[in-house]
Amino acid sequence: MTVLNRVPSLLTRAGTASVLTFAAFGGGIVVPGLAAEAQAATAGSKALKVAASKKGTPYRYGATGPHAFDCSGLTLYSFRKAGKALPRTAAQQYNRTTRVSAAKRRPGDLVFFHSGSRVYHVGIYAGSGKLWHAPKSGDVVRLQRIWTRSVWYGRVR
Repeated sequence: MTVLNRVPSLLTRAGTASVLTFAAFGGGIVVPGLAAEAQAATAGSKALKVAASKKGTPYRYGATGPHAFDCSGLTLYSFRKAGKALPRTAAQQYNRTTRVSAAKRRPGDLVFFHSGSRVYHVGIYAGSGKLWHAPKSGDVVRLQRIWTRSVWYGRVR
């Protein structure tokens, strides 16, 4: 019998607090269909930490790290370190992600800047309307507020 099948019985016999303690300290409750979501969130959060660790690294066109980055080079590098493969350019990365609405975005999702239908820049959403990105020549990898509404969000699977 799986833990999930025993939950109603455990709740009745032990009380909600005990079951929550059981889950929190390694008992784990498996819910079908959530494994892929949890894995995607883990890759995104890992990539976000990698990008943040590159704070202050110089921008260089065409660079994919670890000592210099362009925008898509930073996202490529960060997700590679998190165990996910992405193509090289911002537009290719956009085409490889699952679309996410602004209301459902979460830290670790990619933020794609666009003009019309053309994607021209990408960063990693950090929460609170901010992203980690490699902005432009003469600048460095940094955390910045998203400055326009002309963005789309994508989740790496």
